[in-house]
Amino acid sequence: MVGYRQILCAIMPVILSGVTVAQNQTNSPYTRYGYGDLSSQTFGKSKGMGGVAYGLRDGHQINAVNPASYTMADSLTLLFDAGVSLQNTNLSDGKTKQNAGNSGFDYVAMQFRLHPRLGMTLGLLPYSNVGYNFSQGNTEDPDNIYYKTYSGEGGFHQAFLGLGFKVLKNLSAGVNASYFWGEIIRQDHVGFADAGKYEIWRINTLSAKDFKLDLGAQYTLSVNKKNDITLGVVFSPKNNLKNDAYLQTQTALTSSGSEYTDSHVETKDLNTTHGLPMSIGAGVAYRYDGRLTAAADYTFQKWSDVDYAGEKALYDMHKVAAGLEYLPGFTGRSYFSHIKYRIGGYYSTPYYKVQDPATKEYYRASAEYGVTAGFALPLPRTRSVLSISAQYVNMKGKRAMLDEKYMRLCIGITFNERWFFKRTVD
Repeated sequence: MVGYRQILCAIMPVILSGVTVAQNQTNSPYTRYGYGDLSSQTFGKSKGMGGVAYGLRDGHQINAVNPASYTMADSLTLLFDAGVSLQNTNLSDGKTKQNAGNSGFDYVAMQFRLHPRLGMTLGLLPYSNVGYNFSQGNTEDPDNIYYKTYSGEGGFHQAFLGLGFKVLKNLSAGVNASYFWGEIIRQDHVGFADAGKYEIWRINTLSAKDFKLDLGAQYTLSVNKKNDITLGVVFSPKNNLKNDAYLQTQTALTSSGSEYTDSHVETKDLNTTHGLPMSIGAGVAYRYDGRLTAAADYTFQKWSDVDYAGEKALYDMHKVAAGLEYLPGFTGRSYFSHIKYRIGGYYSTPYYKVQDPATKEYYRASAEYGVTAGFALPLPRTRSVLSISAQYVNMKGKRAMLDEKYMRLCIGITFNERWFFKRTVD
C-alpha cells in the first residue's frame, strides 16, 4: 500500500500546476460569447474515448459525469484522480494564421464507499473558460485612423459532492451537488492614432455564485457471464444564478505620446439575469469479458431558454459521441497486455450565437468535431493508473468566423490503493 505522504507528494504538483494556469486555458475569440468555452466534465478514461461517460461503470477510475456510477466504489479502496491538459491552437481566418499554446487544470476528485449500497465522490472541476485578445481597425481614412481591441479573461468553477445509491441489484441512482462560482471580465477599447480625440474603454464584469444539481441513473442488463449492457441517463435542471454584473465606462482625451487627460469614469450596475440550462444526456455502454467496452452518448443543453445578460442570446447545444476501450489480457508477463487502449470521436453544435452586422441576422457561429486516442498505463507494483490521451479538435467557423484547430494532450493519474482494511499481525 502506498502511504498518504507519497500520494500527497505525487498529486500536489498536479494540483498546483492546475491552479496556477486555471485562467489561461484558451485563446479562442469564440469565448467572447456566453460563458466562454464549456469545459469537458470527463476524467481520464472518458477523454480517450471521445468523451462518452453516461453508461460507463468502472471500479478503478472515477466517472463524475454520472453520479450513479459511484456505486462501483470498492469497499477497501480509496480512489484519487487528478488531471491536466496541454494544448496547441491554430487559428485562421483564411488570410492570416496564429498559433497559441495553453495548459490547464482538468479535474481533481476522490472516491470511496460509505456503505455496501452507497458510494461517495467529492472534487473540483472547471465549468467554463474565457480568454481572448484581438483587434481590428480602420486605416483607409488617414484623417480618422482608429482601432478596436477586444479582450476577456476568467471563467467558472464547481466544487461538488456526489452520492451514488444502489437501488436494486442492477439499478443505481446518484446526485452531484455543486457549488458554482467564478468571474468573467470583458473589455472593449476604441483608440485613435491622432491626439485630441476621446478614447473609450468599456469593462463588463460578471461574477456569479450558486448551487447546481446533476441527477443520474444507470441500469445494467447482464446478458450472460461475459456480456452486459448499461444504460445511463443524467439530468440537470435549469437554474438562474445569483450574480453581480456591472459596466464601467471610461473616456479620456488622447494627448502626445501615451498620456491621457480629461478622464471620466462611470460605473453602472446591470440588474440582469444569467442562468444555466436544462441539460439531459443519455448513453449506452456494452462490455465483453471485462476487456472490451464500446459506448455511445447523446447530450442536449437547452441554452435557447436561458437568460444571458437578460436576453435569450444563445443556441441549444447538441453533442453525439462514441468510443472504445480494449484490454488485450488480464494475465501474462508482457506489460503491453495490461495496457488499456482507447479511441473515440464526437460531433457537437456549440451554443455561440453571432449577429451579422450587415443583415442583423443571427446565426450559429461554428460546428465542432474531434477524434481522440489514448492509453491507460498501469503503474508497476500498484493498482494505480496513468491515463494519457491525445485529442484533435476542429471548430469550423461559419461565414466570417475563424477556424480553430486544437491538438490537446490530456494527462491524468488515478491512485487506486487499498486503505480500508485491518492489518493482521502474527
